[in-house]
Amino acid sequence: MDGMPPVTTDARTRILDAAETLVRGKGVAGLTLEAAAKLAGISKGGLLYHFGSKEALLTGLLGRMAEFIAADFAAGVAAQPEGRGRVTRAMLAWGFGLTPEARNERCDRAAAVFLAAFHHDPALLDPVRAVVGRMREAVLADGLPPGVGGAIMAAGDGLFMARIFGMYTPTPEEMRQMHAALSRLLEA
Repeated sequence: MDGMPPVTTDARTRILDAAETLVRGKGVAGLTLEAAAKLAGISKGGLLYHFGSKEALLTGLLGRMAEFIAADFAAGVAAQPEGRGRVTRAMLAWGFGLTPEARNERCDRAAAVFLAAFHHDPALLDPVRAVVGRMREAVLADGLPPGVGGAIMAAGDGLFMARIFGMYTPTPEEMRQMHAALSRLLEA
């Protein structure tokens, strides 16, 4: 892809895709209403109909990201067998079950949006904080010994932070080893 957002017929989605593309490529400074409108293929007036300000556009991006995270995680929980540890198994699969390319893409998309929002106004992250808070509550109430679910969630969060801040990138073998170690902790 040449940096263009995916083609859709929904103007709101095209605008959000364009804004995300701009934030990923140029940071929050590169996100202007004019640039987002141009990249989305609509007039600035059309953009203003959906998002009246840069903050409203960032709020839309964060709302969409929160919805994606909640839906993606709920699907992961639904895919796990019922019973004790179900949510934590989903958390482990959610953090470690993707191919490196898919994991990096997901982290990069979220990182760009999170960092742009945090730079503009940290309170814009509140919808994502709420979703992650609900996920954490579910992990902690999963019927496992104290600390197990929290440790598995923290490991996934740590990998995310390492990726977005460029601290380190585990090799596929290191990811396999970490997954195996956390799986043993979960099964104990």
